[in-house]
Amino acid sequence: MACTIVQFCYFQDLQAARDFLFPHLRAETPLGAVRRDPSKSTNWEDDGWGTWEETEPVLQEPEEEGNTCKTQKTSWLQDCVLSLSPTNDLMVLAREQKAVFLVPKWKHSDKGKEEMQFAVGWSGSLNVEEGECVTSALCIPLASQKRSSTGRPDWTCIVLGFTSGSVRFYTENGVLLLAQLLNEDPVLQLKCRTYEIPRHPGVTEQNEELSILYPAAIVTIDGFSLFQSLRACRNQVAKAAASGNENIQPPPLAYKKWGLQDIDTIIDHASIGIMTLSPFDQMKTASNIGGFNAAIKNSPPAMSQYITVGSNPFTGFFYALEGSTQPLLSHVALAVASKLTSALLNAASGWLSWKSKHEEEAVPRQKPKVEPATPLAVRFGLPDSRRHGESICLSPCNTLAAVTDDFGRVLLLDVTRGIAIRMWKGYRDAQVGWIQVVEDLHERVPEKVDSSPFGNTQGPSRVAQFLVIYAPRRGILEVWSTQQGPRVGAFNVGKHCRLLYPGYKIMGLNNVTSQSWQPQTYQICLVDPVSASVKTVTVPFHLALSDKKSERAKDMHLVKKLAVLLKAKSPDLDLVETEIKELILDIKYPATKKQALESILASERLPFSCLRNITQTLTDTLKNQETESVDEGLLQFCTSKLNLLHLYESVSRLNSLDFHSDTSFSDNDLAVLLRLDAEELGKLQALLEKYKQESSRAAVRFSDDQDGVLPVKTFLEYLEYEKDVINVKKLGEEEHVALGSFFFWKCLRGESPTEDMCHTLEAAGLSPQLLLSLLLSVWLSKEKDILEKPQSVYCLHTMLSLLSRMRVAIDDTWDSQSVSPWWQRMRTACIQSENNGAALLSAHVGHSVAAQLSDSVNEKKTVPGADAEALTDSWEALSLDSEYWKLLLKQLKDCLILQTLLHSRADARPARGAALPAEPLPRLSVRKLLEGGRGGIADSVAKWVFKQDLSPEVLKVANEERDAENPDEPKEGINRGLSEVDADLGAIPDLLRAAREQFPCSLELDVLHAHCCWEYVVQWNKDPEEARFFVRSIEHLKHILNPHVQNGVALMMWNTFLVKRFSAATYLMEKVGKAPKDRLCRRDVGMSDVAMTSFLGSCLDLLQTLMEADVNRDEVQVPVLDTEDAWLAVEGPVSIVELALEQRPVHYPLVEHHSVLCSVLYAVMRFSLKSVKPLSLFDSKGKNAFFKDLTSIQLLPSGEMDPNFISARQQFLLKVVSAAVQAQHSGAKDKDTSEEAPATPGREPDWPALAVDLAHHLQVSEDVVQRHYVGELYSWGVDHLGEEAILQVQDKEVLASQLLVLTGQRLAHTLLHTQAKEGMELLARLSPTLCTWLRAMDPHDLQNTEVPIATTAKLVNKVIELLPENHGQYSLALHLIEAVEAIALPSL
Repeated sequence: MACTIVQFCYFQDLQAARDFLFPHLRAETPLGAVRRDPSKSTNWEDDGWGTWEETEPVLQEPEEEGNTCKTQKTSWLQDCVLSLSPTNDLMVLAREQKAVFLVPKWKHSDKGKEEMQFAVGWSGSLNVEEGECVTSALCIPLASQKRSSTGRPDWTCIVLGFTSGSVRFYTENGVLLLAQLLNEDPVLQLKCRTYEIPRHPGVTEQNEELSILYPAAIVTIDGFSLFQSLRACRNQVAKAAASGNENIQPPPLAYKKWGLQDIDTIIDHASIGIMTLSPFDQMKTASNIGGFNAAIKNSPPAMSQYITVGSNPFTGFFYALEGSTQPLLSHVALAVASKLTSALLNAASGWLSWKSKHEEEAVPRQKPKVEPATPLAVRFGLPDSRRHGESICLSPCNTLAAVTDDFGRVLLLDVTRGIAIRMWKGYRDAQVGWIQVVEDLHERVPEKVDSSPFGNTQGPSRVAQFLVIYAPRRGILEVWSTQQGPRVGAFNVGKHCRLLYPGYKIMGLNNVTSQSWQPQTYQICLVDPVSASVKTVTVPFHLALSDKKSERAKDMHLVKKLAVLLKAKSPDLDLVETEIKELILDIKYPATKKQALESILASERLPFSCLRNITQTLTDTLKNQETESVDEGLLQFCTSKLNLLHLYESVSRLNSLDFHSDTSFSDNDLAVLLRLDAEELGKLQALLEKYKQESSRAAVRFSDDQDGVLPVKTFLEYLEYEKDVINVKKLGEEEHVALGSFFFWKCLRGESPTEDMCHTLEAAGLSPQLLLSLLLSVWLSKEKDILEKPQSVYCLHTMLSLLSRMRVAIDDTWDSQSVSPWWQRMRTACIQSENNGAALLSAHVGHSVAAQLSDSVNEKKTVPGADAEALTDSWEALSLDSEYWKLLLKQLKDCLILQTLLHSRADARPARGAALPAEPLPRLSVRKLLEGGRGGIADSVAKWVFKQDLSPEVLKVANEERDAENPDEPKEGINRGLSEVDADLGAIPDLLRAAREQFPCSLELDVLHAHCCWEYVVQWNKDPEEARFFVRSIEHLKHILNPHVQNGVALMMWNTFLVKRFSAATYLMEKVGKAPKDRLCRRDVGMSDVAMTSFLGSCLDLLQTLMEADVNRDEVQVPVLDTEDAWLAVEGPVSIVELALEQRPVHYPLVEHHSVLCSVLYAVMRFSLKSVKPLSLFDSKGKNAFFKDLTSIQLLPSGEMDPNFISARQQFLLKVVSAAVQAQHSGAKDKDTSEEAPATPGREPDWPALAVDLAHHLQVSEDVVQRHYVGELYSWGVDHLGEEAILQVQDKEVLASQLLVLTGQRLAHTLLHTQAKEGMELLARLSPTLCTWLRAMDPHDLQNTEVPIATTAKLVNKVIELLPENHGQYSLALHLIEAVEAIALPSL
């Protein structure tokens, strides 16, 4: 409890403000720093914090000429005019003509914590007249007039004084409100006084005012008048900004102007306010002025007191009689920004009229009329011709003032008496401020006093004042107790800070509103430019008390001594215990004594016996004292801690007993205990065994040897004792489990007596409900140990039975037709638990104990007889709790099976591409499933399918095996499905079938495929580079059997994830006119070029699936979504299937239109085609229909198409066919290279067939595409495929002509390019016509020239077969047969 200095705000970018105010420092910024434009203040936030650190001086460098500049870079704040609002909502930095307004914002720091940072709100130049500079600044918060105000100011006004004598008022956004020229001399200082409630009835109530100091005058503006004028002007600004033509005359300012006489120079001033002299001082003053014959009035006059500092006199005291002069009504310059231009102030007398236009004439401005000052002579002063005052700072209670001078002294003045009462030396360039602290009455020492009938015997709160002195030469901040007190605090803060002491609070309050307002204000602040932070000083009240008489100071000394003793390592604990007892008994203050005991109990070095003995000694001492002098709170605290220590001792003793339960239990005994038959118990054990196996594979557990052990310090922190009842504080889950383990873990393991533990806890004051909560938290958290030790089930049964029989556990008035809160508490814990195995076991135990208790209760209520058993059976059948138990058991069993499935994973599988993200699946609980919506179960399984990367065939196979219960059905399809899944799935199919049996509706095959489809596409959207996720999503989509669901899911995928990327890809390819490069794809579409190729292929599959689903919609009914009986209470978000069924049917022609575009884009990317602009293949109607809602009806192209479009489309399709054949058969040309693999994952489409299909939609002749395909096949030398493709051609005559040319090219290559001498001999045998035709052929058009002559002979025969005899080239074909035979003969 000492003085502390606290950082409460930081600067977001202080160097930016420095660079704006000091451009020459910005020019000298190191090369690594960022240069800023001062006009772009909005960009300052983008700069990093590290830039200002580069301007710090390097201590290791020698002092050279450059050090002066470096010092200036850190001491620049001393040259600024600086002001901070007392409510910390605005800061002003000004220098010469420029100013920066900083506003606080809550932002996250680098450590992730929220902190307040000052950021630039406005910056600019404020000078109106040429050459004028800012000399002083104030930030005055103005109170809100609304009744619903929370205590924060309505807005903050910035008041600036200039060397021209003008005083201007601005809003936080730099909008000029008022401007006033009250004196032609420069403004030296601005100070403000706001309303304070008088502490005593005799203290004069002070009015609010703004005082302006000039070299020879003081102007005081009435606070109420200023408040009303500022509000009116601000409203005028708002109205002018809205309409631009309103002009409301604000009220004038009431002010007084005093001309200060008989003083050489004035540097600073303080306005003390209105004061009334005592009769003695009144007579003394009258005698000094008028002599011993002077007469005085019966009532002393009220006077306004002013104090100035400067020279000759060093300190001057002025007194102005109230009522001696009438207040002047000022004429205020009003400035409001209009819509078109900013209105400039006219330097005319009075309220300045509005300008009709922006005045820029060279006519010299007329100076306004300045009212003369009322002379005011100095009453007296502190004459010291050599001393020059520099500043004066008035204390908050207006009784003291601190003055600094040029000799490095700080003087403390008594304002009332006008004398210096204290002086500090060695504080050159000091900056001073005040802190006022109010005493907390609860901290006083209770003393034995007689009761007083007049209320509080302790009296009103005392107030202490502390003087804060900042010595920049030494870089130290000191706090001194006034008037003659010692230094109570000192801090090293650096040599370049600025100490800010506003001395006022919020303007606009009165004696009524100020009582209800408790604004958060700062009395004093320290601005540190090096650490870019704002700090404040907190001082506890007790530091103002004298050391000799302060019991608090002595107590604090004892507390510090105790802290040192607790930290020391001493081998003699008995000696330490004795010293601690002496120290704590010597402390007087109850609050301090409580603090000391808390620190003792929180010590980790002291053993339990020491803590118990110390607490017992203190408690006994308090009880032996007289009742009146004992603090009841302290006694209750000691008693409660002592009771907790006794409980800790009892529980620790029971846990340390060597107790082992020798009772052995069989499965039959367990079945009887849980009220299950042998078959049900066997199923439960098998279920838990499988769950345990899968859980052990899914997680790694580290041994914990500290179960059941809890340090006494932690024990005391967790519990609180109040009114003979022990409660648990609000703890986290881990702390709750630790406390429960301390109480019950040994009992659950059979290592501690259960009955003794329950009796001990009940006697200590722990409620049965609290014990049940702790017991269940331990049981549910120790699932691994519980499943490995079945004997713990018996221990839980015993413990639960004992707790249930405690008093107030189960209400005696509870009947079977209502829900028992006791058992409902247990069911709620099981529902919320994520450890389903332990929860299922505890539910069985709870159900058994509840049935056992209900049987005993029913037996007591019924008379003994033959019908007792029948009555018991009927009661159980009608028990509402029993039905809830059965429902919970079914839900927990379902959840356990589902959790087992999610824990399972396939055995070692071949890696498929990059590794899947290893995000752990969330653990399930009944509560999560009930709150996850109707699709929550399928969604959790879908996340598991994604993590395991299971093929859709696995889900289908598991479903088929479940349905294939009819022995007559052949199982070939099932075996075939299993063979397609090339992975060792282990127990996954069996677990899937088990989950489907428990959730036949929630895990219906279509529902599961829909959620898997959605999960994969969501994961793909997070990382579009993983194209295989999108491919797998389309696979799941195709496996959805119901077309209504398939249509809805596909449409949602398109609208949510695909259409934006698809349109971006379209416009990018249209812009570049070819397959774009990787960089462009990443920039515009957000994925690489390879991923975009796969993306377009998957989009094509989705659109085709959407069209197929739309066709099949009418043939299949809309599915009915059911929910299992045990899960009818499910609530939460709407499932994917429900959303899918709400989707409207698509417009088939529009989907087909997009499919055509997608095919074009896919072909361009797949084959890297050039000179293709996809949208240019469509007319305006076609272009306008793209990327519209697929369920809307759009105007699509119809009728005959422009031949130019037809020609472009045909050219594109022929390019596609050529590229497809090249990609497929380029390996035949170069045997050394393997066939080019498809660039996209998934199945590669049949491009020639797709091109023919596109030709149909694009109104291009399909036969042209087919003929081109045949020609390309023969060009590549794959004649066997060409012969098959010929069957699809309609106009075979044209095709024969094309093949004839291709045959000639082959022969020309054989005769003219491969065989020299033999070729010439063969040419001589051929006819001249054929020779001329062959020489005209260009073999370079052939893609593959290495074709056997026998294959070419078949091609010639095929051409003759296709050509009619009357064709013009038929004879040429016959000659070709001869040529082929001639070529073939030499090779035989």
